[in-house]
Amino acid sequence: MIRERRRAWIVGTIAIIVSAVVFLIPFVFVLLQASKTPADASTLAFSWPTQWQFFQNFVDTLASNNGVIGRAILNSAVLTIGSVTLMVVIGAMSGYVLARKKSKWGPVVNFFVLAGLIVPPAVVPTIWVLQGLKLFGTIPGMILVEATFGLSFCILLFRAFVGNIPRELDEAAVLDGAGPVRLFFRVVLPLLRPVIVTVIVVQSVFVFNDFAGPLYFLPGDENVTVQLALYTFSGQNLSFFNLLFMAILLITIPPLIAYIFFNRQIVSGITSGAVKG
Repeated sequence: MIRERRRAWIVGTIAIIVSAVVFLIPFVFVLLQASKTPADASTLAFSWPTQWQFFQNFVDTLASNNGVIGRAILNSAVLTIGSVTLMVVIGAMSGYVLARKKSKWGPVVNFFVLAGLIVPPAVVPTIWVLQGLKLFGTIPGMILVEATFGLSFCILLFRAFVGNIPRELDEAAVLDGAGPVRLFFRVVLPLLRPVIVTVIVVQSVFVFNDFAGPLYFLPGDENVTVQLALYTFSGQNLSFFNLLFMAILLITIPPLIAYIFFNRQIVSGITSGAVKG
């Protein structure tokens, strides 16, 4: 027993050290560079700043390149909120129907859901569809693209979670006079909170940090997202590494905060559908 505890303690200590090396040290490095003067940051040394100018770098970064970083954060926030909202609503409804309603079309639908995870996105046909709908190069069009790409993952999570909800709850609600819409939104949806939080956090991080999607489907400076803005910013500010690292820090903080606050809910939502209750 003592030997097992010692082994568990050693494994836990090693895991903490590895996590610190992989995640914490790079974050500290970015934070230090973002607090230095241009001359100090240009050396890229892992050292304490000789002169702290974190706030000044923050202001200069937001004002640099006609405020592209601030505009990109706003665009990415709108894109993320819109896309994740569609994923949650459509994914929850689809997962509930696939888990509860048995029909001959179920295997076909399941095949296409899995295909959405396996088959890579078709860029050129998607552009043609967006152009036909007059949505190419617009935020609403990009919201539809992001929601479509992430929908298969969401449906699988919701379907697995709904499978653990007793059918007796549905039957009791129907006996009380609840229709299909009321049954879903009043009875089932509140029970899906753990997986909803999981979908929101995981897909928000994915959409917020997406580079390839906006690069293909959202051209133009007005609708620039954070990753495209960072790519442009890095090319135009090579002599100001302090501003570049400040931009990286600003883009990294929102997903990091979301993960820190909802870490337990993410794990609970992913593992809840793994075992049938």
